Amino acid sequence: MFPSIRQGIIHALIVVLSLSLSAIETANAYPDQPIKIIVTFPPGGSADIVIRALQPALAESLNQPIVVENRAGAGGNIGIGAVAQAAPDGYTLGVAAAGVLTVNPHLNRAAMTFDPVKDLAPVTMLAEIPFVLVSSQQSGIASVADLIAKAKAQTAGLSIGHGGNGTAMHLTSALFNQKAGVGIQLIAYRGTAPATTDVLAGHVPLAVLDIPASRQLIGDGKLKALGVSAAKRVVFLPDVPTLAEQGLSGFESVGWFGIVVPAGTPPDIIDKLNAAFVKALSDPAAIEKIRVLGAEPAPTSPEAFAKFIQSESAKWGKLISEAGIKSE
Repeated sequence: MFPSIRQGIIHALIVVLSLSLSAIETANAYPDQPIKIIVTFPPGGSADIVIRALQPALAESLNQPIVVENRAGAGGNIGIGAVAQAAPDGYTLGVAAAGVLTVNPHLNRAAMTFDPVKDLAPVTMLAEIPFVLVSSQQSGIASVADLIAKAKAQTAGLSIGHGGNGTAMHLTSALFNQKAGVGIQLIAYRGTAPATTDVLAGHVPLAVLDIPASRQLIGDGKLKALGVSAAKRVVFLPDVPTLAEQGLSGFESVGWFGIVVPAGTPPDIIDKLNAAFVKALSDPAAIEKIRVLGAEPAPTSPEAFAKFIQSESAKWGKLISEAGIKSE
């Protein structure tokens, strides 16, 4: 072998080894500065409350301050877009909800400045939030079977209120129509509160609500809980059967959110973050605060979270296409 070629090979090996050692040193030193978590909802929302509940345990595990920054707007596109464009060094994390990762790409891909698959790396799921289908006292609808029978017997007069176009509650309502083989009108509200107000007053006979907004009203008998949207009964409403139990085979729809980082973040750093979040989600004080929201801690491995995102995207993309759901 010519000396010049040999020297070139040796030089290349030295460069590769140096880069590998540098990456290892960087991962081992991580973190050595404050970590920023971008929440894509305003202060006081479920995702914001969960992250702030985890803040103390995360700071202790990672031995660095955890800075929470709220960047709401555009269905999560603004905040997660900032995460996607950040340096892949583990110091900028994002709290991504189901919508921005698995719904927005199918509703209005052109409005997104990033690709959820190519530009982000999953770290862990944080929590799941099941929904409940309720009826007003005025509707006289007492069960899912009763609702389906009425929906098939009449073409007008029935409607389901939900928290907004493209939200998980909207898709849950559309999934009900699909699974039940009915065409109930879906009415979008600007959030859960006005939907709750209208179903309580009987202005709309049905609504898909989150559990914190409806739990007390159900307990007081002011709303009738017809079924929960999760695959299993939820601890917050143990006597309410799932929609799947009532003949809608395979029905499962929950709100959820998790942690993502910019694509290219070193795997060792992702593993450190995952371990810190999994540990924080097992803290009794944090679990209590999360469950007050009607949510359930749901930590996963990065690989499991990636597979879950992929399956959710496929499911909702198919529904959006078949139901003809459009962005506003």
